[in-house]
Amino acid sequence: MIDKSRPHAASAPAAPSAHTPKPRKPRRPKTLATFTPVPRQRERHDGWTAERQRGFIEALADTGSVRHAAHAVNMTPEGAYLLRRHPEGKSFRKAWEAALALGVQKLEDIAMERAIHGVEVPVYCYGQLIGTRRVYNDSLLMFLLRNRAPHRFAADSLHNLDAATQSSLERLKKQWRQQWEEEKQAEASQSSEEILSSIDAQIDKMRQRHQALMSPRTRRLWQAYQKSNEADSRRSRTLPAPDSDEEENDGEY
Repeated sequence: MIDKSRPHAASAPAAPSAHTPKPRKPRRPKTLATFTPVPRQRERHDGWTAERQRGFIEALADTGSVRHAAHAVNMTPEGAYLLRRHPEGKSFRKAWEAALALGVQKLEDIAMERAIHGVEVPVYCYGQLIGTRRVYNDSLLMFLLRNRAPHRFAADSLHNLDAATQSSLERLKKQWRQQWEEEKQAEASQSSEEILSSIDAQIDKMRQRHQALMSPRTRRLWQAYQKSNEADSRRSRTLPAPDSDEEENDGEY
């Protein structure tokens, strides 16, 4: 629960512990520009007074977090966003954006410091703290370098490759292109008989899988059907073709 009995709480930070190092005061690259606070219909000691608005902008520049900045002046983030959308809050919105830019600069400084100097992490042995070790994040360092000097450190930049590497890439591209063209020509020259035999082989595999899933009763019926169908085919080939007189007699009946 936020205590609104105090007009400003940003100037009273908690005392650091004796076992933890004293945090450094955040560096502010430049002074915040002055702005006109959003006018309020009623002046309340627990509302968004002009002093609280200035304290919020200062805390936002220090932390880069709307939630932390609002809590620093004993207000809520929702109230800060409502104040930002006020019809007469143009100056306040500009100060908000400027403060966020300063907050992002602070985050960049922290990330760069961690990338260069690393981070101390605890080391445990059988559940007991035995010391610390410094861990370096190479991925974070490369991310910062690619953003601050993209021409030199971009992962996909061809400007970073030497002449030998570029020549090797061009040779590989030509080789891959030739292999691709040969595969296309081989596919185009494939005969129709090979295609039909491949289709027949696929059909045989499908038939075998279908028969493997049959029950014994279904398999017996299927084999009986095939024998009967073959017998009908042989009988139709051996029977003579009916003459015209028989066809006319059949039509009378």
